[in-house]
This record gives sequence, structure tokens and C-alpha cells, in this order.
Amino acid sequence: MKLFQQLLVAPAALGLLAPVAATASELNMDGVNQYASQEQVTSISQFSDVQPTSWAYQALSNLIERYGCVAGYPDGTYRGEKAMTRFEAAALLNACLDRVTEVTDELKRLMAEFEKELAILKGRVDGLEAKVGELEANQFSTTTKLKGIATMVLGGAGETGFGDNVTANYDVRLMFDTSFTGKDLLRTTLRAGNFGDSVFGNGNTAMEVAFQEESGADSVGINRLFYQFPVGDSFTVTAGAKVRQDDMLAMWPSAYPADTILDLFTYAGARGTYSLNLGAGVGVWWQNEGFSFSANYVSNENAAEDSTRGVGEDYTATAQLGYAGDNWGVALAYTYADFNIFSNSNVGLSAYWSPAESGWIPSISAGGGWSDGIFDSSDDAWSWMVGIQWADMFVKGNALGMALGSAGQANPGKCADLGTFCTGGIWTDGGQETLAYELWYKFQVTDNISVTPAFFYIENDGASDTYGGLVKTTFKF
Repeated sequence: MKLFQQLLVAPAALGLLAPVAATASELNMDGVNQYASQEQVTSISQFSDVQPTSWAYQALSNLIERYGCVAGYPDGTYRGEKAMTRFEAAALLNACLDRVTEVTDELKRLMAEFEKELAILKGRVDGLEAKVGELEANQFSTTTKLKGIATMVLGGAGETGFGDNVTANYDVRLMFDTSFTGKDLLRTTLRAGNFGDSVFGNGNTAMEVAFQEESGADSVGINRLFYQFPVGDSFTVTAGAKVRQDDMLAMWPSAYPADTILDLFTYAGARGTYSLNLGAGVGVWWQNEGFSFSANYVSNENAAEDSTRGVGEDYTATAQLGYAGDNWGVALAYTYADFNIFSNSNVGLSAYWSPAESGWIPSISAGGGWSDGIFDSSDDAWSWMVGIQWADMFVKGNALGMALGSAGQANPGKCADLGTFCTGGIWTDGGQETLAYELWYKFQVTDNISVTPAFFYIENDGASDTYGGLVKTTFKF
């Protein structure tokens, strides 16, 4: 009935339905009979006088391809600009209604044939609607998703062996991701840990997961609080009272996993440039077809708690130019750091490559950094790292990885009075040249649980070497 109403009401449709484009005086019943016996066309291209530029081209094409009830003249023309008689309209309408009746009868037959299956599907849909309604009524939030990571570490490190340095620590993070428009992000992260001054909590053996709230072990605190939103198609703005430098970068120039073992391998080889400074900050990035540019400002984390300092005194300012392809990326970054005890410039160049498919060829990440003017002196410092990882090694889902690098190598002649800070503040022993190695294998027990045994070794120039091992268990939910 809907098609019938459209044919009667729409003048444009009536014009399209005319298979014969002659005036009433030129027509007789022989013409109508000729239409009725004419074979239906299957494509609008069969009409030599219908052009794609015609205002009715699409409508006529739909009638031909969807309903198959339009015919033309024997000479291959449609003559759509001519008037049609009532006889012609009746003949065409009859042909279209016959076609609609055929489709309706076929649908009725299919519905009868699959009546049982349709009834089962209807029951399932009704059940799903009831469950969705119950979930919506009892869910935590319609705008917020909760993600959690809990990590437990058992291991030790020392100069001559584990000895009394065996320790057990934990780190827990709860991330609340809220979106009000579907494109923005408000992130609130609660975090607690008890690494503190343990063997894995500071110095050259500090782990990536090492965390302890300032108020002490086992205290839950706010670790992240920032808001991120798009501006147009290419820009993204981030601002927050507690945001980290890498939260405001369009890309991270390393494929080496972020949850690695030693903390020094989380800086893409450029420890001074990618300092991962955390505090009040604001940043913007631009992205287009893989290319990106990022700029951000982050105050020192403690600046907001000290009225004598403020967010404008202790800070880092970073600019990064990068490119991220399907399986490789590279970035050049510059960071200016200004703190109470020193100010300096830092430059980093980092890159990564990953194979298209997992196998015996690993992903490779490498980077290096340069810093100058620590404590306003003229000493230069360098840092670098190379990390490789095999995905799906031995068993699908498992991974094998290793890394080699240095947190900082400064000019030895200008480090006598600078101690730890001569190498960027990583090494508590004050060694001028430090090389670190780590080797780990991650067992993916389930989709949410992994167990990672690891071994590391640190060569300290002018001090005793350090080595250790651990087992890290991670739960994600």
C-alpha cells in the first residue's frame, strides 16, 4: 500500500513510471498493449535517453533495480520528458503491484518456514532487553568505566647476592575513565603501594611499578586527575591538576612494554627529555596521517603544596615532533627543565619497529638522549637504551624481552662534586658510567593474570656491580 500511495501522490514518481513518452493524441490501446508485453529492463543503462545528470535518475534506477517493474520502448528509449496516459499509468501500476505481491508472498512463506527459529530469537531478544535494563539500573555509572591493575613482586638484589635484601611489595591502581561526549576523557587514578625505600623502590634497582604515596605505605592517593578533549579533527587538549608528561604526548616512541622491570628502561632511552614529570600541567597535540606535534608544560608534583614555589617555578616544558606508522615510529623531542637545584636543556631521539606478525623476529626499540648544564655547569650527559621483545614466544600470549642501556654517562672530570645528579638522578652510588641489563619472560596464565620472572645486572664504573632477580605477578581487571 505504501508503494501505491507514493505512486499516486508524488508527481515526480508518476513521471518516472511513464514507459511511453508520447502525448495522448499520439497514443492508442495498441501502445498500451505494446508496453504490457514489453520485456522489463534490468538496468537503467539500457535506456539511451536517460542520463546520470537527470534529476530523476536515482528514483528511476531504484524502481528498476529494486522492484523490476519498468519497461521502455522497443528502440531502447524511455522518453521520460513526455506525458503519459491514464491507461499507461494503470498498466505500470499493475506491474509494480504484482511485483510487490510476489515479494510479500515470499516473505510470508519464509516466516512460516522459520516460525520456530523466529520465536526462539524473539525470546532471546526479550531476555537480553530485560538483562540490559537490569544492568542499566544497577551499573556503577553510565559515563564511567573502571579499570584496575594490581601487581605483586617478590625478589631481591645486592652486590654479592640477595641475602637480606629479599622483599615483597605491591602496587595497586584503580583508573576511572569518564566520557561525557564519547570523544573526551576525564581520568581519575587512585593508587597505593609499599615500595618506599625497599630494594626495588629507589636507586639503580627501582622498578617501573615502584610506588608509595607520600603519606606512607598502604595509603591510597590521587595519582592522576586530568581532562582531555578534542578540538576540531586534528587537535587534542589536555589539562589537569595531576597529569604526567607522557599523558600529553600524541605518541610514545617505544614499543618496549611499559610494564617492564627496571624503571630506567621506561624513558625511551632519553632520561632527561622524557622525565615523566608529574604535576599540574596543560598540553596540546596535533595529529594528521601519522604525523604529530605535541607541546606541554608540567609543574613539579610538590609545587601545588608549597605556597613559596607555585606551579610557575619548578617545571618541565616539552615539545615533540613524531611520526607513527602501522608498525614503526620515530620522535624527536626537546625538554627544558627548571628546578630549584638546577636547570638544563634535554634532547632525545627515539624510534621503534615491530614485525607485522609475531614470530622469531622481535620488535626493536632504541633511543638516546643528551643533556647539558646540570647545576649550571658545562658538563654534558648522555643516556641510551635498546630493547627487544618477542611476542607469542613459545606459547601464544607469552612474551620474551630483554634490554640494555644506560641512564646517564657524564663527563667524569666534572662530576666530582655533583654526586648522584651527575647522571640524571638515577644512580645512588654516583658512578659516572652505568650499564644495565634485564631479561624477562611473561607467562600469560589467563587473559587477566600474568607471571613474569626476571633477572637484571647493573655494571657500575667505580662502584660494585649489582644483580638481582624477581617474580612479578600482575592482575588486570
